[in-house]
Amino acid sequence: MIPTEAMPLILGITILIASFISLKLGLSVAIIEILLGVIAGNLGIIQTQDWMIFIASFGGILLTFLAGTEIDADMMRKKFKESFLIGFFSFIIPFIGSFIFTYFVAGWSLQAALIAGAALSTTSLAVVYSVLVETGLSKTDIGKILMASTFVTDMATVIALSILFIKPTIYTALFFVISVIVIILAGKFSHIVFENPRLKDKVVEPEIKYIIVLLLIFSYFATIGNGQAVLPAFLLGFIMSKHFKETSCTKLVQNRLRTVSYAVITPIFFVVGGLNVSIPLIMAALGLFIILFAVKIVSKFVGVYFLAKRYIPHGSMYTTLLTSTGLTFGTIASVFGLTSGYITHEQYSVLIGVVVASAVIPTVIAQKWFMPKHSEDIVDIKNNFTEGK
Repeated sequence: MIPTEAMPLILGITILIASFISLKLGLSVAIIEILLGVIAGNLGIIQTQDWMIFIASFGGILLTFLAGTEIDADMMRKKFKESFLIGFFSFIIPFIGSFIFTYFVAGWSLQAALIAGAALSTTSLAVVYSVLVETGLSKTDIGKILMASTFVTDMATVIALSILFIKPTIYTALFFVISVIVIILAGKFSHIVFENPRLKDKVVEPEIKYIIVLLLIFSYFATIGNGQAVLPAFLLGFIMSKHFKETSCTKLVQNRLRTVSYAVITPIFFVVGGLNVSIPLIMAALGLFIILFAVKIVSKFVGVYFLAKRYIPHGSMYTTLLTSTGLTFGTIASVFGLTSGYITHEQYSVLIGVVVASAVIPTVIAQKWFMPKHSEDIVDIKNNFTEGK
């Protein structure tokens, strides 16, 4: 039995190894971290602890915020139709397909089937953003449309869960009000922090701490209000993106925040995601696992590919594969179903297994065989990434 005190060291070594493997294989480090999390969890090398869960939860919020900062407001206005249609059908077709199979074929209860529909309809903004940043595609129109579409999908998932299961309270309203106030005030007054000459280039990094505090506000009120902090975090990032694009100083703040995120916080998010997978329970229901995975991928293909073929002809298959990824909201929906008594432990393990598999397999295929090649710059980016440069 590995002592509890050794968990931080083992986790740190796992994260470091994941970086080396990522550079060697030319795959997103997020995918390697998830896989190593699955291996370590099932071998009993790493046991989930409360501090890991907290950092992992915050890592998802931070990644979503950073994704929001990458969205080009002008481009999003011009491409709103494309982003909305891809994002909405990326949600609704898998939701219906997963619900129909689990309810009418697998014989799950109505509530369990609805949870399955929500969990398997999601697209992981965290995974999509990580892959796009590592491959240099976050600055392209394809990358921006992908992130905007992913946000639409996840927002639809949260709305569906809220309508079907969550009973609003006064704290839910408080979470909504506080989120709106923080977003509005941050959009109007953040320049006071970012452009203050007394705060620039300081070792204590007050700008980064300011952003972290805003995200922690979302996290706190989301917890007491039974909400999801990732949604206001994305909107905050989107609103504050103008600050990060205006000057080289604020751009430097964004780069530093990304460095802090990728060095420590988000790796824990991905490793903990892998720790949730129980291979023995999945093997006990292997047939159901394979069918549910196929249902998710096929329904995502039906919902996304033909729209992507029309609006993103140079990256239609790449877009379809990345929108097939799941992690953050898929896990959230599954955990909610388990803790609320809507699904059993076996159903939970199968859903989590499908969610994690969908984060890994489509991403690997997309990176290896379907990277967009519509410009020489992107081809160069792909080659440099593969070579570990």
